[in-house]
Amino acid sequence: QVNVAESGGGLVQTGGSLRLSCAPSGRTISNYAMAWFRQAPGKEREFVSAISGSGRITRYADFVKGRFTISKDNAKNMVYLQMNSLKPEDTAVYYCAAKTTPIGDLIFRSPTLFGSWGQGTQVTVSS
Repeated sequence: QVNVAESGGGLVQTGGSLRLSCAPSGRTISNYAMAWFRQAPGKEREFVSAISGSGRITRYADFVKGRFTISKDNAKNMVYLQMNSLKPEDTAVYYCAAKTTPIGDLIFRSPTLFGSWGQGTQVTVSS
């Protein structure tokens, strides 16, 4: 397991943008498949987006397609989630998760497969 830290949450109006950042502490990010999940009050944690260790493969939940973009900067050892056209229903705590993988083009969507999680960052979208 590895320590993972998120940043970049906040309060934004409907239609606004935020960029979340995440990094596994002291590890080479290319060795990790990464993903973002979110959890709203009273709801289960749900998959948002994932990126492979190589950065070549990405996946998105249907409800964020065309609005969110996941990316990886191996030089900076960072993963980003650019969130545009935010809606009130995007309000949630967003979590970054990391899973070590020997194969660079694998991605994972199930939260049960990830052993390393950040503390979460709150995103609030006002109407």
